[in-house]
Amino acid sequence: MRHAKSAPHTSPARLVGLGALFSPSSKSSVCGFGGGLIRARRVLVDQRQWIDDQEFADIFTVSQVMPGPNMILMLSFIGLKLGRIGGAIASALATFAPPCAMYYLSYAFWDRFREMRWQRIVRRALASLTVGLVVAGGYVMTRAGDGDWTSAAITAGAVALTLRTRLSPLWILMAGGALGGLNFL
Repeated sequence: MRHAKSAPHTSPARLVGLGALFSPSSKSSVCGFGGGLIRARRVLVDQRQWIDDQEFADIFTVSQVMPGPNMILMLSFIGLKLGRIGGAIASALATFAPPCAMYYLSYAFWDRFREMRWQRIVRRALASLTVGLVVAGGYVMTRAGDGDWTSAAITAGAVALTLRTRLSPLWILMAGGALGGLNFL
């Protein structure tokens, strides 16, 4: 009797429970202002090692190009990868439900005291905090995506092109995605 040659064994993608996905998604979403991105990367890549840096950078890039709220999209894509459709739904709910409740309660409080002097101080502090967290998020994503000198040079070229021209960063991102998809990068 002749035996058919078996295909090499490949392990299925590791599936993660819905509860395990809910926690990092909800905690990342309430960090907000760019801090959620840093926390999500630390938990998903460094601590739990569910995905690697390149996967995280790829999912982040796709979520930036898609219309809609990018953090919900990004964590939903990761939930889909790790827990199929249930994981995507759990991650999406965890990403927008806690901040919605928090923002609703905060706005009611904020509106009640809108003429108070402390609100001007808080607004100034939040502006500085936001800029710092966005810069930190950019730094984390640059480190995650740039594995070698070629990638770093492409990133530097894209930054220079964005700063020196009036070309929209979206066009530069789409060109990079197209070149990468065609295996030119």
